[in-house]
Amino acid sequence: MGTLSATPHRTGSGPGDDRDGAGDDRDGAGGRFRRAMRSPLGWMAAGMAGVAVVSGLTATGPGPVPVAGAVAAVAVYGYVMRRAARRSTPEIARSGAVRDTLLGGAIGLGFILVSALLITAFGGYSFAWAGDDVLAVLGTTLAVQVGAAVTEELLFRGLALQALEQLWGSRAALVITSLFFGVAHLGAEGANAWSGLAIALEAGALLGAAFLWRRSIWFVVGLHFAWNATEQLLGIPVSGHAPEGLFTVDVHGSALLTGGGFGLEASIVPVLAGTAIATTMLVRAHRNGALTPRRPADR
Repeated sequence: MGTLSATPHRTGSGPGDDRDGAGDDRDGAGGRFRRAMRSPLGWMAAGMAGVAVVSGLTATGPGPVPVAGAVAAVAVYGYVMRRAARRSTPEIARSGAVRDTLLGGAIGLGFILVSALLITAFGGYSFAWAGDDVLAVLGTTLAVQVGAAVTEELLFRGLALQALEQLWGSRAALVITSLFFGVAHLGAEGANAWSGLAIALEAGALLGAAFLWRRSIWFVVGLHFAWNATEQLLGIPVSGHAPEGLFTVDVHGSALLTGGGFGLEASIVPVLAGTAIATTMLVRAHRNGALTPRRPADR
């Protein structure tokens, strides 16, 4: 995890960059609607609705459809941020996007490989080659996971975390979005209270901390994508969803070690590792002044 020594290269995506624009509003229903849309909860709701619609139409589509959906979701996000939130969007800037994606991907890849290796070393997993069409499995995995990573990060980190951060500060926003991320996975196969808490700690907190540290959607997309794609290719259930991977995995022993039917995310191993990495990122974000304090209540 030597990549954690990197320093943030842009800081313009914080809530302080929002432009009020209230002076353009006029009285009446139209003015009230514009003011509501420019509030953090307003543009968060509008953006989440738009990205969710795109995701619903494309997430399970054939071939490159999920990738096209990811591109469309970024366009929707940018439009809502510019028109409703009245702010620039350096977090999705093309400059540095490849570097950020690769850096996040390296952390996600290492995180999952080390976690799976440790579980295997303790007797929890054993792998066998699946013998399926490698190119077909790779193509499907990459397309689906690109779509999932982009849309989920726009929803949770781009919209929800930044909106709540503007209202209540970085720490409260991180806690709320992490818990919600865990709750959002409770409907998956094999999910229970522990798996929801595990997702909140290792995924919600880690991905949220990653965004607060780097202020780049591409960084968290790379981390999220590499995480899910590596799991799927290894044949390990991804948050309860049994994948068609390059390997099949047999699970042995305690569900606390292996994650049981929910998959690796419900194992104590990645929970501890993810919490440690998230803490490191938050410390670096704090040192770099990237965390927003809670604003005092208006009197």
